[in-house]
Amino acid sequence: MNKIYLDNASTTPIRPEVIQEMANVMQTEYGNPSSTHSFGRGAKVILESARKSIAKQLNCTAQEIIFTSSGTEANNWILRNAVTKIGVKRIISTKIEHHAVLYPILELQKEFGIEVEFLKILPNGHLDYLQLATLLEDSKPTLVSLMHVNNETGVVLDLNRVGELCKSANAYFHSDTVQSIGKTEIDLQEIKVDFLVASAHKFHGPKGIGFAYIKKNTIISPMIFGGEQEKGLRAGTEAVHQIAGMAKALEIAYENLNEERSTIFELKKYTIEKLVQQFPSIKFNGGFETFYSILNIQLPFSPEKTAMILFELDIKGIAASRGSACQSGSIKPSHVLAEILSEDELKKPSLRISFNHQNTKEEIDYFISCLAAM
Repeated sequence: MNKIYLDNASTTPIRPEVIQEMANVMQTEYGNPSSTHSFGRGAKVILESARKSIAKQLNCTAQEIIFTSSGTEANNWILRNAVTKIGVKRIISTKIEHHAVLYPILELQKEFGIEVEFLKILPNGHLDYLQLATLLEDSKPTLVSLMHVNNETGVVLDLNRVGELCKSANAYFHSDTVQSIGKTEIDLQEIKVDFLVASAHKFHGPKGIGFAYIKKNTIISPMIFGGEQEKGLRAGTEAVHQIAGMAKALEIAYENLNEERSTIFELKKYTIEKLVQQFPSIKFNGGFETFYSILNIQLPFSPEKTAMILFELDIKGIAASRGSACQSGSIKPSHVLAEILSEDELKKPSLRISFNHQNTKEEIDYFISCLAAM
């Protein structure tokens, strides 16, 4: 039985070229990049070349890229700094953020008593931009933290619109771009954003490595102490092979972006058509005009089938999910869907299907036939 992977919003398969790049670095450039001898200098060259490569893809300076272990670490670091160093007194966000943003915000509220405003989410999964504009009329020191692409519904934030609103109000803007970097163009000379976050395993790179974009001249201090690595901002010996793999993955992602995006878009369109044919009363959570690699469907099944649907798909070799992998062990409904669906709708099975360029129409046909047999 061939296995079918439709959970690419959770993680993506590593490209063979990335694996080779990492293997080469581990074999030939194993020095500590902080060492001054030739082995260390060789590793340092790899490290800084990767930083420059990533910066080039995003149109920013290499000095604005700081390597972290993950998007989660980067989000925590930025949010905590906003309160403890930048002097933010209020955070504006939503309840549909990834828990790597939502939980730190709630912890900061509890720890420091900062004001937290959660924007209203409309039934289509989009936030209320007019409410954001109204809230920003208050001049208190504010950080706006909004994800670019929702990891469960695929609803896309208008980064330019929010960036302009924040700039006009002298508010800081942080965006969790874990689901979008490597999958869509991001020009940091055009977008008015102060902080971005990325994780390599979302764009066919290795797990355990990510980065933060920190706009130049922004006050920032370390969250991890113990060394002068990453300009003194992130102590700990850099995982040079992981960083090289991440840079390679991002480079390939943008080299192939137009072709692979077109392939995935057509596959998503095909999936929607076939699902509607098979299940005329199906609902698309957040709509179907969402980010091209994510589709969240609400199946017209009885609530009794909800608990077993992923298990039954897994038995048939199909990987999908009900939401974020970070909460997959929870019996609670998705916190994202809870904001946009009714109680009755939450009882029905919702699935997130997330694609990559290697998925095929034949895989989709098999997936839908398995759903139809349930």
